[in-house]
Amino acid sequence: MSSGYSSLEEDAEDFFFTARTSFFRRAPQGKSRAGQQDVEKEKETYNYLSKEEIKEKVQKYNLAVTDKLKMTLNSNGIYTGFIKDVEKEKETYNYLSKEEIKEKVQKYNLAVTDKLKMTLNSNGIYTGFIKVQMELCKPPQMSPGSNGCMNTLHISSTNTVGEVIEALLKKFLVTESPAKFALYKRCHREDQVYACKLSDREHPLYLRLVAGPRTDLLSFVLREHEIGEWEAFSLPELQNFLRILDKEEDEQLQNLKRCYTAYRHKLEEALGEAWKPG
Repeated sequence: MSSGYSSLEEDAEDFFFTARTSFFRRAPQGKSRAGQQDVEKEKETYNYLSKEEIKEKVQKYNLAVTDKLKMTLNSNGIYTGFIKDVEKEKETYNYLSKEEIKEKVQKYNLAVTDKLKMTLNSNGIYTGFIKVQMELCKPPQMSPGSNGCMNTLHISSTNTVGEVIEALLKKFLVTESPAKFALYKRCHREDQVYACKLSDREHPLYLRLVAGPRTDLLSFVLREHEIGEWEAFSLPELQNFLRILDKEEDEQLQNLKRCYTAYRHKLEEALGEAWKPG
């Protein structure tokens, strides 16, 4: 995961920062004594909290969160979390007029190099393709080679992130809950890569239309939720996850035992042959 999250020009998102991120500007050289005193006063205002104070504040913050964008406190005292660009969020969800959509679709199709063009219907809804990279830490039961591959989906402008996730899981016959997974967008800017988790209300094809067809500027990635977000699951779901893990652990143990049993038999046979009188 990258150290910062950014967005497209016309795209809204949650920006992700660590506690090390600095928002303060350096004072210019040659600043007056009065200015230096102001800097000192500013430093006093932003004195670092102790680890215990940080822990307490993070816990209180997470209890008050309503949109699942919680903070995570690491063992080294560094915490991570999200901030929202409200103005950009307002801009993103302003609907485009039919003429604006038509113009953007035409520009998009002129830039396409792989024949995966968009189609604009008379009702203003457009259809097209998005490519999603599968990046799962613990791949579920799916066909060999699916994890890490690029998958192409044909969707409409009305399809949401949640529907795209469900379609991907259905395509690979994954029976696990869609709530366990998240769709991220990956942006490339100034030789840096930024990743941002998309909310359920967003429309991936709109993001693709705004960014254009180049996947080196914007791409989509399917990942599991981070560990800190397991709190979003109900108790029965968590218990079911544990049962699945227990089953997989038992299967791995049985496979390991079979391998060593076969190896032991081969050694015993070899020893038996070695001890036969010549």
